[in-house]
Amino acid sequence: MGRLRTGREADLWLSAKEAEIARGDWLDPEAGKIGLREYDESWIRERPKLRPKTVVLYEGLLRLHIAPALGKLTLTEVTTPRLRKWRRDLLDAGVGPVTVAKAYRLLRSILNTAVSDRLITKNPCEIPGAGLEKSPERPTATIEQVFTIAGAVPERYRVLVLLACFNSLRWGELASLARKHVDTVEGTVVVERSVVELPTAELVFGPPKSDASVRVVTLPMIFLPDVVRHLADFTGKGPEALLFVGPKGGPLRRSNFQDHWRKAIAEAGIPGLHFHDLRHTGNTWAAETGATLRDLMDRMGHSTTRAALIYLHKTAGRDRKIADALSKLVEDSRGTTAKDTAGVDDQGATDPAAGGTDGHADREGHAGGTTPDQ
Repeated sequence: MGRLRTGREADLWLSAKEAEIARGDWLDPEAGKIGLREYDESWIRERPKLRPKTVVLYEGLLRLHIAPALGKLTLTEVTTPRLRKWRRDLLDAGVGPVTVAKAYRLLRSILNTAVSDRLITKNPCEIPGAGLEKSPERPTATIEQVFTIAGAVPERYRVLVLLACFNSLRWGELASLARKHVDTVEGTVVVERSVVELPTAELVFGPPKSDASVRVVTLPMIFLPDVVRHLADFTGKGPEALLFVGPKGGPLRRSNFQDHWRKAIAEAGIPGLHFHDLRHTGNTWAAETGATLRDLMDRMGHSTTRAALIYLHKTAGRDRKIADALSKLVEDSRGTTAKDTAGVDDQGATDPAAGGTDGHADREGHAGGTTPDQ
């Protein structure tokens, strides 16, 4: 409370505070003096259902990008101007825009909780667009490049590469697969768990990324012999035996695979390709087959349409193929061509809206590809 110069000002201030208390809007001005770093750490501890990979991500964002500049502030000292400078400093220091957006979204969630806990009156994270990720376009491989990579890695990892691409599986999902998850009769793979490697090198098996990530994915039958051979040559006999293991029989680790990966992508002529780009590549091809939005979501293991729509937009040329197929259907049924029917209604009258003085549409102007729904 600032200095009150008159008794009337004091009475007005008191009346305002009494009204806040009556409405339930009053906040203890001392409550928000808890340190941001202390509150951040308790925020994570109080969420036991967070997946191990998420905990690792959050702790890394806090340690590397939030605490150094903001950790010593109290909650009430975290203001929008300070956050604006913090974000700008991260970007100027070369931290990737995607990482900065993740850090900002995490901080916004934490401060939303602080508002709910009645420690601060409002969330200062009010920078338009700061939480939006604009990931750079990832490369896709060709079919020949994928098979070059599959042939260049050690034989025990050939099927790992094929499933990552053609079954849209994530690394953690692949590394946690067991013999029991593969049905060679039906040609399917059950995804019901994932594995995360913690900074301590501990491997933690748990549920996959989301509920939608629990799924059954059908194998392209052309790869079934590869899978059967892999089970016979590299997988233990019991149902719990891991599908993919290292040369000494231990669980698969990224660190033990990276050298093989770098050599394989160099041989394929795409040295910048990440392992996750195999999934990106397979999703793109799945969309090109004419898969629906629901098909893509189910195969990718996504609960929202956002990612699947990206692949559908990339393959919007499919809509021209659909339209051409419909044209062919009409032509076959009615014995006419597009030129015969352009600008003519069912009674054979000329439609001036079709364009052209003779009743025929400007076919070149109408033949362009469709614009995807944004």
